Amino acid sequence: MAIRASDKMIDVLAKWGVDNIYGLPGDSVDTTIDALYRAQDKIKFTHVLHEEVGALAAAAHAKLTGKLGVCLSIGGPGAIHLLNGLYDAKMDHAPVLAILGQVQSKLLNTDFFQEVDTHVLFEDVAVYNKIIMDPQSLPRIVDEAIRTAIAKKGVAVLTIPDDIPAHMIKDNFTPNVDNFQMEDYRVDDDQIKAVLEMMKIHSNPIVLAGVGIKHAKKETKEFIEKYKLPLILTMPAKGLVDDNHPYNLGQLGKLGTKPAFEMMQKADMVIMIGTDYPYAPYLNKKVDAVQIDINADRLGKRRHVNIAIQADAKETLARLNELGTEVESRPFLDEAVSKIGQWRSWMHDVYTKKHDGVLPSLMFHRLSENAPSDTIWSIDVGTSTAFGARFLTAKSSQMYTISAWLGTMGCALPGAIAAKNAFPDRPVYAFSGDGATSMVMQDFATAVRYNLPMLYIVLNNKLLAFIEYEQQSAGQQNYGISLPEIDFAKVAEACGGIGERITTDDEFKAAIDKYRIPKKPVLLDVAVTDEAPLPGKIMMDEAQGYAKFGLGHVIDKKSIPQLPPMKEILRSFL
Repeated sequence: MAIRASDKMIDVLAKWGVDNIYGLPGDSVDTTIDALYRAQDKIKFTHVLHEEVGALAAAAHAKLTGKLGVCLSIGGPGAIHLLNGLYDAKMDHAPVLAILGQVQSKLLNTDFFQEVDTHVLFEDVAVYNKIIMDPQSLPRIVDEAIRTAIAKKGVAVLTIPDDIPAHMIKDNFTPNVDNFQMEDYRVDDDQIKAVLEMMKIHSNPIVLAGVGIKHAKKETKEFIEKYKLPLILTMPAKGLVDDNHPYNLGQLGKLGTKPAFEMMQKADMVIMIGTDYPYAPYLNKKVDAVQIDINADRLGKRRHVNIAIQADAKETLARLNELGTEVESRPFLDEAVSKIGQWRSWMHDVYTKKHDGVLPSLMFHRLSENAPSDTIWSIDVGTSTAFGARFLTAKSSQMYTISAWLGTMGCALPGAIAAKNAFPDRPVYAFSGDGATSMVMQDFATAVRYNLPMLYIVLNNKLLAFIEYEQQSAGQQNYGISLPEIDFAKVAEACGGIGERITTDDEFKAAIDKYRIPKKPVLLDVAVTDEAPLPGKIMMDEAQGYAKFGLGHVIDKKSIPQLPPMKEILRSFL
């Protein structure tokens, strides 16, 4: 029996559970689009307005669901636009398949219109990168690309000349869905016992956990409670254990908490679970360490470890919980609980301080209190990330997605679109700055077109605020950070959604009560005051940078710069 190669490709995707593809049509990919038209009952095609948004949405889909995300574009300029979103997937270890069009095979290597050597262009971002020249091989290679992306948690790229999918081929290929299994690493009980023995002889152990515990939330909570262990979560793992759990110290690093920094330095043993935490200077490298990770290449990558366990976090933690003896009390934990309690009291002082306009810290706190227990949070880069880390109390019943390793601006809107597509019955809340929103705001119309109710909040201060404080902490004068005044509420209305301009705390409170469960896409354009996203712990080089900035400002502007309240600065520095 014969079948179009394009139809067989779509059939393979559907059998792997793909139910949504993000992208834009165009001449070099139109044979694939035509196949999607015929398969509308199997796979939804979400037509975004910029390819970068499509790739970021596919990456967010993979992060939120753990399943393959798929995006599609023409070759040449469209493919180039995909790269940023695909790097986000690569760096956050999200399985994504990118289908790229290309000029017809007979025109390759003729310097034809929009001919770009995408095979070379995507080599660095991809764990699998093929150009397909034989129609009969198309379904097999698609199947192989999917398996590789899932197994290696990375990006697979297929470049397909537009004439290839139009050929008729023999319908004799069966996808390897039923045969596919992830490699199973068995837990070694001798290693488990060695970890438990190490924990017995150390009085100050601390846990640093990442997204590798996403499917082991129950076991992680039992582990820290049974052995009385302070917990630090990496930023992309925020909320996997409730933020308000008494043992949870928040995040580590510039966007983290002071207690997390201090207790990490006081620890005499570090237990790293499911994380490739990149900020090595914040790790206490002077003490013994255990690392648990399914990926062998991450074991010992950031620091020396005494015991390295290549295994699934859920199974490993279950065995640790089963074989060990409960710890009745631990003074180190008591100190950590006291410190994080004091920190939360300090944060209360921050979001209740006197201010003009809308205070970002209070805004995040209020929405966090108001959010349903199954909310999906999509948080953009910059001050949104900083205030989200500090003032948004995430729950383990919720989901939290960011651009963690690439840190690309404009990720919140694509993330919200992907979240609402994947989980239509759950509320989706997104935070983004005005700089990030201006990069992708055209795709608010995509949310409207596909009837994806969400609450999208823009922190509008006409400023690249996070960069403002980056420059200051480096001792540089602020330059090139102002933004044009855009009425994003009117943009939302022009797109067919709901837009409201918010200028006071009371207006914001009324709006989030009104749109707690929105019926259509809602954008709140919030005129926020410029509030400093201070580090949890100000390091000496940062303090020196602020001093240099202040002196330069006095000399250059003949005025004293506006600084955060001295009480907040001292609490972070001392």
